[in-house]
Amino acid sequence: MTDTNRHPHRHPGRRLTARTTRAAAVIPAVRLGASMPEQSSTPLVLDPAASDHHAEHQALRDRGPATRVDLLGLTVWSVTDPTLLKQLLTSTQVSKDGRAHWPAYADTVSTWPLALWIAVESMFTAYGGDHRRLRRMVAPALSARRVQDLRPTVETIVTTLLDDLEARPAGESVDLREHFAYPLPIAVLGRLMGIADSQLRGFRNVVDGVFDTTATTVQAAENTASLYKALDDLIAAKRAEPADDMTSLLIAARDHEGDGGGFTDGELRDTLLLMISAGYETTVNVIDQAVTALLTDPEQLSHLRAGRATWDDVVEETLRHEPALKHLPLRYALTDIALPDGRTIPRGEAILASYAAANRHPDWHGPTADRFDVTRLNKDHLAFGHGVHFCLGAPLARMEVATALRLLFTRFPDIELAVPAGELRTLPTAIGNGHRTLPVRPRRTTGEPAR
Repeated sequence: MTDTNRHPHRHPGRRLTARTTRAAAVIPAVRLGASMPEQSSTPLVLDPAASDHHAEHQALRDRGPATRVDLLGLTVWSVTDPTLLKQLLTSTQVSKDGRAHWPAYADTVSTWPLALWIAVESMFTAYGGDHRRLRRMVAPALSARRVQDLRPTVETIVTTLLDDLEARPAGESVDLREHFAYPLPIAVLGRLMGIADSQLRGFRNVVDGVFDTTATTVQAAENTASLYKALDDLIAAKRAEPADDMTSLLIAARDHEGDGGGFTDGELRDTLLLMISAGYETTVNVIDQAVTALLTDPEQLSHLRAGRATWDDVVEETLRHEPALKHLPLRYALTDIALPDGRTIPRGEAILASYAAANRHPDWHGPTADRFDVTRLNKDHLAFGHGVHFCLGAPLARMEVATALRLLFTRFPDIELAVPAGELRTLPTAIGNGHRTLPVRPRRTTGEPAR
């Protein structure tokens, strides 16, 4: 959103939808069960606090490959069949550019608490040539070679964080999310983007606010204003004192723009927002969820110690079982889309990519789809999306998480949860997927460390 002041407040309870009609475009057939689920004409209301998201995701799957849902007053199509979702993510019949391709955009952006998700001007919402232009300018910073170059830095940061944990009194409980999962990606982002840790920590509350689906429209608008103020201050500081870092390079691309190939002011600001928010949200949540899964299922750790699985296997299974994002708003139908069960997503309506529900679909993972299994042979998932909008930061996130887990369980082979698993409280958001805190006791014994 480029100007939060131009957006009036949302009217509570108002439901927004857009619908026009054209000839339906047929999506290739998706394998479904022997009988089609009965569809309700009433949208399923998604819980903003996601208090029982697994049950909610099962209810979505029970309604078929796609179903209408109410997301904070906005009626959209939640797609949970992974094969259908994968097809839509690569289809030219679907866009992420609401300004250009969504009749309800103007009304929605002025009333919806999640307006920032559809109003940002970056590759996150770009379509076609604009998307290619914006992605091309960011891609070099996250190339496979660059990620490998960062590996020693990541290992050093992780080792320092583990030293801090080890220095605590023996047997003391510590919030691993706060003191390990969170500071790791913040430090890596600082190195990559040339931003001091203290300055990045200043973004934490406002970036967390972007993922808060319990906020009112007024609260969301205030958070957006604070977020953009912080980004403007960052741009001004780096423009005054540029360095050899990604932030300075992006600013230079804006300042030297003249052939239509650079950034606009809005694109620069929102690209920095995308890199900062996505740069730590994924890593924090996946470390959180992986540690939780391993500490609540000792058999999975035994597979690692016996060499039947690797830390890369843990990362992929965590991304499938508990992806960093439950749902990702929004995409838009450019034409009527005929679903395999005979229904249609009408042209002009919005689509919600329900990654977490899709990742546990039995069509892909059979009757054990709900089980965390690091030895699972089929590792397919959509945690990082698919197609042209596949997450550029995926290689970095995977490397960070695998490194963090390997060194954590090597240093503290008998680490344990400090509270019963049932007492862990999930984040109050329909988008992000983690815990509010992750209390552990990082016990270091003479037991055999995980490999």
